[in-house]
Amino acid sequence: MKILALDLSSDCGSLAVLDGEGVREEKVLDSQHGYADTIFQEIQAALARCGWGLDQIDGLACASGPGAFTGVRVGLTVAMSLGEALGKKVVPVSNLRALASLGTADRRAPVIDARRGDVFVAVYDRQGTVQQPESLVIFDQWSTQLEKTVELLDSRVEKRPLAVAIGKIAAGEFAAGRAMDPADIDANYVRRSDAELAWRDERSLR
Repeated sequence: MKILALDLSSDCGSLAVLDGEGVREEKVLDSQHGYADTIFQEIQAALARCGWGLDQIDGLACASGPGAFTGVRVGLTVAMSLGEALGKKVVPVSNLRALASLGTADRRAPVIDARRGDVFVAVYDRQGTVQQPESLVIFDQWSTQLEKTVELLDSRVEKRPLAVAIGKIAAGEFAAGRAMDPADIDANYVRRSDAELAWRDERSLR
C-alpha cells in the first residue's frame, strides 16, 4: 500500500512516502515562511523521486495534533483536500502517539510544547495503547509523578520529524480497516485555541 504521510504541526515539519517495502522518501520541510505555499510542490517532488504520481497513492496520513493550531489545520486541510480529490481515505494520527512510537521502552511519555508554560503529554505502551490520556499539564508538576521506568521523549529537547512514524502507524490503521473518509477527520487540539474558546463562550451567553 502506498501512503503519503504529512506533519505540518510544528517547526520540524515533514512528509514521507511509504509502501509495503518501507520508507521510500522522507523530506524535512522548511517552516520559515509556513507550509501552505509550498506543501503541494513538495508532495509532487517527493512522489516524482519515487516515480509515482498522485493518482498512485492508496491512502493518506496526517498529524492531527496536538501542536501549532495553524500547522495542524493546514496539514489536515491538505490531507482532506487530496483525499477528496483522489477518492482516498485518510488516517489522522496523534502527534503524541507518533512521538511515543520512536521510543524503545515498554512505557513511553511523549512531551510536546504547548507554550504558555504548558506541555501536552501522555503515556503509551510499546503497542501504542494509551496508558495515561493525552492532557495539558505543567511539566515540572507532571514529571515528578512519572515513574522512573517510563521513557521520556521530550520534543522540546530533541526535535524529530514525525511523518515516517505517522505513516507507519497509519499503515496499521489502514490494515485494520480504521481509515476514515476525509470529511470525517478532525483536529486533536487537546486545548482549544483562544479564538475557539472565545467563540464558545460568546455562544454560551446568548
